[in-house]
Amino acid sequence: MSLTFLRRLLPGLLALAVTVPAQAGRYNLDAVERHGDWHSLRLTLGEERHVRALEQRSYSDTVFSVNASPGACDRPWLEMRVELGEVQAESATVNLVPADLLVDDGRVHTGQAAFITERGNSGFYARFTLPDTGALLAEMGAGEVLRLRLHRAEQDYWFLVFRLEGAEAALTRMRRLCEGRAD
Repeated sequence: MSLTFLRRLLPGLLALAVTVPAQAGRYNLDAVERHGDWHSLRLTLGEERHVRALEQRSYSDTVFSVNASPGACDRPWLEMRVELGEVQAESATVNLVPADLLVDDGRVHTGQAAFITERGNSGFYARFTLPDTGALLAEMGAGEVLRLRLHRAEQDYWFLVFRLEGAEAALTRMRRLCEGRAD
């Protein structure tokens, strides 16, 4: 690898390190690959293994990701991390709110988002539960934008939009990594 390539890659790898969950400590990243606005990668910590496709370009403080674990590749989960700038004192589910996800002008996928803090982490997570995650992922692979609406309280909505350029390639590679197939 050339020094120029590594200099261009390093800021992206450092930014990716921020997106790793802090559940049990710092994860090791490898197999990082860029796909337009998205990345795919593998996470390891001891015997724990996960794979991830993520978009972190739409917002400077927010990352949207699709995650899976070997042995459960058919049960991916969606997660959003928001940087709070303050280390959290405890791990807790602080709220459970309705969530709507929409790709382009397609159908609305209605589910829930659990707002979760993790001790020692400077962000909070929104973990999404949907009736048909597979259908949403298929739409994301063919779409241009993903829109989220979180119902924080009555008449209090939080809207976010994530670009999907590169999502199909990142999701495909994430599945291959999860199944242990070579790049």
